[in-house]
Amino acid sequence: MGSLTLSALGVYPVKSAGGVALASVRVDARGLAGDRRWMVVDSKRRFLTQRTHPHLALVSVTIAGDGLVLNAPGMPALEVRTPPPAATPVRVQVWDDVCDAVTAGEEAARWVSRVLGESVELFHMHGGSHRRVQGKGGTPGFELSFADAFPFLLISEGSLADLNRRLDRPLPMDRFRPNLVVRGCEPYAEDGWSRIRIGAIDFHVVQPCIRCTTTTVDQKTGERGREPLATLATFRRVGNGVLFGQNVVHAGVGDLHLGDEVRVLARV
Repeated sequence: MGSLTLSALGVYPVKSAGGVALASVRVDARGLAGDRRWMVVDSKRRFLTQRTHPHLALVSVTIAGDGLVLNAPGMPALEVRTPPPAATPVRVQVWDDVCDAVTAGEEAARWVSRVLGESVELFHMHGGSHRRVQGKGGTPGFELSFADAFPFLLISEGSLADLNRRLDRPLPMDRFRPNLVVRGCEPYAEDGWSRIRIGAIDFHVVQPCIRCTTTTVDQKTGERGREPLATLATFRRVGNGVLFGQNVVHAGVGDLHLGDEVRVLARV
């Protein structure tokens, strides 16, 4: 294969809602700037995702000034401003982690509740919140947003192309919700990478991503099916999980741009 390049950059400002494709983005302490800094929670302030609420996929997000604009079918657009630094935080839960967050307000809560058909709230991770995640595989610990467990998910175009050759109906990359997409390598080449450099930033490839039922949700309709998990299970099963893509952590901050060179610095 030829040289490797960064072919797509994606952030998901509201956890489990629609993604935003970017031409360039800042990498900060938590990952891509703006990625999963907002989250929908239930009445006990526990996180909600497409695993249990697939219609979160119907919430499309636009980054607008100091906040977001949310849209959903049959709903008026909602402008949500980032809460001020002086706003009083409360505790919210993501998996087993509990961290500080600030409410987006009653109007946002009513809007998202109408979309999901139950009482929920929208929260923002403010700058003073700490969700420290222990490093794995010899990598240092890192601050994390509301992402599940790692700041980045990386997938190669070659891997998706190979999967799509096995499916009756090919799927778009948005089913897998990656942050970083790489062009120019063989299918599943990323499984063998240990350390890479994209542009001027180094990354550690920590472990394969075990895929959940979110991948079976059509991101345009919110409808759930069997694929791609059924097919992935036939050739990418390890133990009780199926693997697709790699979880990645960063070793520095800076800017990423579409077309940046991707260099493999170390292999497994």
